[in-house]
Amino acid sequence: MEVILLEKIRRLGDLGDKVRVKPGFGRNYLIPQGKAVPATAENVAQLETKRVELEKTQAEGLAAAKARAEKLNFLSVTIRRKAGSEGKLYGSVGTSDIAEAAVEAGVELAKHEVKLPNGPYRVVGEYEVDLNLHADVDARIKVSIVPEE
Repeated sequence: MEVILLEKIRRLGDLGDKVRVKPGFGRNYLIPQGKAVPATAENVAQLETKRVELEKTQAEGLAAAKARAEKLNFLSVTIRRKAGSEGKLYGSVGTSDIAEAAVEAGVELAKHEVKLPNGPYRVVGEYEVDLNLHADVDARIKVSIVPEE
């Protein structure tokens, strides 16, 4: 399936690129999320007329993401959880917990922006967590998981 991207997508392409994707990815994710349109002659013509507007929107989103990254790079949050005597948590700390802690610290962060490639944390300690704020903007925060008293 060929689609035209309406925004930059990491590891796929830039605004206005015509890319070939698997039909399920295009039909179930890219098109419903408004990230792409089917690559028809009519959509190509519409994209050329809207290109300036889309580029302006993308530039504003990039600037906002960079501003948020500046705030987040210096952020350190503490999350309190019940833990056993050996430091093992009763449960885990996942993306939503980290996003909530950042929001409580006064910085906007959504759970889909938090990247935990090895899964949720299950042990007390300090961790550096990667954030993907935009296709071109990454940030890193420090998360301290401490046992409740």
